[in-house]
Amino acid sequence: MSDLDRQIEQLKNCEPLKESEVKALCLKAMEILVEESNVQRVDAPVTICGDIHGQFYDMKELFKVGGDCPKTNYLFLGDFVDRGFYSVETFLLLLALKVRYPDRITLIRGNHESRQITQVYGFYDECLRKYGSVNVWRYCTDIFDYLSLSALIENKIFSVHGGLSPNINTLDQIRTIDRKQEVPHDGAMCDLLWSDPEDIVDGWGLSPRGAGFLFGGSVVTSFNHTNNIDYICRAHQLVMEGFKWMFNNQIVTVWSAPNYCYRCGNVAAILELDENLNKQFRVFKAAPQDSRGAPAKKPPPDYFL
Repeated sequence: MSDLDRQIEQLKNCEPLKESEVKALCLKAMEILVEESNVQRVDAPVTICGDIHGQFYDMKELFKVGGDCPKTNYLFLGDFVDRGFYSVETFLLLLALKVRYPDRITLIRGNHESRQITQVYGFYDECLRKYGSVNVWRYCTDIFDYLSLSALIENKIFSVHGGLSPNINTLDQIRTIDRKQEVPHDGAMCDLLWSDPEDIVDGWGLSPRGAGFLFGGSVVTSFNHTNNIDYICRAHQLVMEGFKWMFNNQIVTVWSAPNYCYRCGNVAAILELDENLNKQFRVFKAAPQDSRGAPAKKPPPDYFL
């Protein structure tokens, strides 16, 4: 059994790796990720997953429902860390799978894959608590800069964490962004990770999140038409039923963290596409209480924002 296979088994038991192993894993991952495009090509069949947010035992439920990697080909739409109790183990397991099966799992960047955000919402503190230093947080956040910004499935389905940008009309414009940096406070890269579709907006509107934009149905229609895609698949927003279509099935939100923040009561979903891009949503609930490790501590009350 290779070191990497052993590490994957260890992480599947929610046991963190040694700091030196994390460093080596991140260096290997960087070599793979640096070759990927800002609009990473993905082949069908593939299973698309939304936010995980460090909910490790719920991600285990996801793999139970969707099948193990590499048997199932996966696309994760970002927000691997923050808010849940196990961001370290969650991100490192996905990263180890990426290094072991680079063609079977695609990881793109969410707005929480950011140094600034993780210092507020839990990942930084978790690394410090579990390792006694910020080195592991540094290795992981350096990797965040290498994650792709979006994916394109069979040239027909555009997948991104957040949404669209008033600065972007074509996929080629996304391809020209220099992504190897901390997520900026504004501009195209920021918008892709932060924006949200909104029914009551026509065109573009200000986002209550303080970053990105709200965008309406006409924006989506125009983008899909210009780029000859069938629909957009994105994550970033809690939906109680696990998935939600908008604007006459032109964009879908997929949310994969059940009982979000351990108190929202929502179900989660993943979207399975077969080789002909036929869709099947698989909805699942949070892992039963008795299958979870004991959380290290309760999240502070404002964790939810």
